[in-house]
Amino acid sequence: MDSLTQIVLGASVAAAVVPATHRRAALLAGAALGTLPDLDGIPVALLTDDPVLRMTLHRGLTHSLLVLPLVAAAIWWLFRRFGKGRVAASPTRWFWAIQLALVTHPLLDAFTVYGTQLLWPFTPPPAMWSSLFIIDPLYTVWLLIGVLVATFAGPRRVAKQALTAGLVLSTFYIGWSLTAKALVEREADRALVAMGLGDAPRFSVPMPANTVLWRVVAMTDEGYVEGFRSLAVDRGPMQFDAYPSDVAALRANAGLPAVQRLLWFNHGFMGAEVVDGTLQLSDLRMGNEPDYFFRFSVARRDGDGWTAIPPTQAPMARDLAATWNATWARIWQTPASPGLEHHEAMGGH
Repeated sequence: MDSLTQIVLGASVAAAVVPATHRRAALLAGAALGTLPDLDGIPVALLTDDPVLRMTLHRGLTHSLLVLPLVAAAIWWLFRRFGKGRVAASPTRWFWAIQLALVTHPLLDAFTVYGTQLLWPFTPPPAMWSSLFIIDPLYTVWLLIGVLVATFAGPRRVAKQALTAGLVLSTFYIGWSLTAKALVEREADRALVAMGLGDAPRFSVPMPANTVLWRVVAMTDEGYVEGFRSLAVDRGPMQFDAYPSDVAALRANAGLPAVQRLLWFNHGFMGAEVVDGTLQLSDLRMGNEPDYFFRFSVARRDGDGWTAIPPTQAPMARDLAATWNATWARIWQTPASPGLEHHEAMGGH
């Protein structure tokens, strides 16, 4: 999730469990700890300029549920052992405040589609529960209100009440997002079975900043299909558009380290296209046809074969205002021809 959300989540959980007189300090400590795991981008950027590695190393070591509890325990021990302040005065509550501020960060990230390596250093495909968009105001706002109230109220009872309410409402929103996802996937399953794609690998993900309009992608032998579902207005069978992918070129380069790492990271939800003799791979999870946030060039055609090239990332040319305008319009209106009109309306924005 975005940095603001992680800051207010960390602040909320830490301040909710410490003694009332420690609450303002816990807001600051929780905010710092809540954003700490995302600082992994700094050493990764220093270690490599390979965009594939930069993408796939993010949300790794610093997001592991096998690492963060140990880090939290070490931080707690240091403050208890060498400090003479709040942690030493209330060690048990501060132990849980530090633990929760750190551990809730990767758990929340796992509800997005990007991928979070919760079990690093083990290497199952990253968790991508994909029921929340990376920025969703309806999740964040309740936490933010609670933190603001607690900042001004300090040790007063209303501060604890506001923090608790924020955590309850934001958690309820996650529950709703999972329910919405299940409803969309039920309709998608019915449509895909009717298309002969009942066993096709697929994923669903909410469109920007909401949990009402969803996008579903299923892989096919020739490429993939993409469909959209608004829980507000869409009725009847879900509609899908088919898009080609150069599966032969992808298969020919499947042994390249960059390709293998991407296939692991994105669970195989990848499109392939040969542009001017260069193989470009798109992560189908983030963006929509025909424009994706992550697109990498990894190989160049060499006669009848292929030669690996240092991976490069195409710039992300997306108009965020147009993306939101198209999303908002599609939430409340079903196009007469869902595939064509949606493609023209949202066409990569």
